[in-house]
Amino acid sequence: MFERGQLSRLDRDKRDIYALCNALVSVEGDVSGHKIAASVISRYRTLKHKQKIEFFYFLNDHLDLDPERVSELALAYKNDLTPTAFRQLSEASETKRQKFLRRLNQPIGATAEIVAMRVDLLNLLNDHPNLARTDHDFVVMLKSWFNLGFLVLRTIDWDTPARILDKIIAYEAVHEISDLDDLRKRLYPEDRHCFAFFHPSMPDEPLIFVEVALTERIPSSIAELLTEGRTTLEVEKVKTAVFYSISNCQKGLTGISFGNLLIKQVVVELSRQFPQICDFVTLSPIPGLNEWLSHQTDNAELSQIALEILENRAKPEDLRAMAARYLISAKRKDGLPVDPVARFHLTNGAKVHNIHANADLSANGLAQSSGAMVNYRYELSEVEKNHENFAYEYTVAAEKPVYALSKVIPY
Repeated sequence: MFERGQLSRLDRDKRDIYALCNALVSVEGDVSGHKIAASVISRYRTLKHKQKIEFFYFLNDHLDLDPERVSELALAYKNDLTPTAFRQLSEASETKRQKFLRRLNQPIGATAEIVAMRVDLLNLLNDHPNLARTDHDFVVMLKSWFNLGFLVLRTIDWDTPARILDKIIAYEAVHEISDLDDLRKRLYPEDRHCFAFFHPSMPDEPLIFVEVALTERIPSSIAELLTEGRTTLEVEKVKTAVFYSISNCQKGLTGISFGNLLIKQVVVELSRQFPQICDFVTLSPIPGLNEWLSHQTDNAELSQIALEILENRAKPEDLRAMAARYLISAKRKDGLPVDPVARFHLTNGAKVHNIHANADLSANGLAQSSGAMVNYRYELSEVEKNHENFAYEYTVAAEKPVYALSKVIPY
């Protein structure tokens, strides 16, 4: 509220939002950029839906590159590799949109406003695909502002301010948290932990968080971790750290990856606190499995088992076999796995460790994957090799039993 009030007090400029945008990227913006940016942000908040579309088209068309100028300067630099020619080409190659966003980010609270602005932009892209040029510049700027050097890892526990705990409940995207009492069971026991990334300009807004269970062994169902009335594990018995829920919190930061950085830092932190941990694994959903199976019903080889799984009539081993086949073999046109969670963990250098039937019997778990879940394992000595093989060859790292299971055809 303080930040919004400050921005409103700075908005004393009577020009319309388009004149203010032009001023912000001009010489005037060099001198009075802070006040002009505050006025733009304050004015943007008053725009209706149709006016926001017009605003983004203004950014798209009027604050774009001058391709002829870029071509002319590129040729000049080719023929004359001087610092002056390079500087001129570099300046011309940056869109005015990027300068606009950089200068817009001057007032206190502006970063959060720009992240919220991108949410509006993302909601328009399906109907206005040409605005992807503008979205590209938002991503370029946000990636530079939200790089690892600015991120702060914080432990979320029962002493964390209530305003942040409320957001953890709201942003949980994998296993719903029903209320504060439910959250307490995930934060308070000494064998349960939660870590989140924050940014200094958005100190009360988690960017991404991970929930961790400390266990004796690698779990095979989410009920083992979230069951009511379980006994807290004594610290000296801890052998395994289980990442069982990772939730991105800010839609406006879509396409800016924090998860791999978060997991790596959490592994370092847990290794420091609990040096006896020998396994770092996930218990992950398989969100695309049933969608993929629905496209196999015309496949002569797989149609029968696909229908049995979709109708909840399949044997557990048959479900595991088809889940293994899906995770290892189902690829997009670009060669990457169809499953988004698989892409995330395999990109980070994890391997498919095991697959479990009847692991998530919630309504969402049954709808997504007929209850199947998967352990991805972070074998620290293999992470870099797995990452490189996946990045260059799209090789899915998996344990030998999982590979064997993926080749089983139930009928």
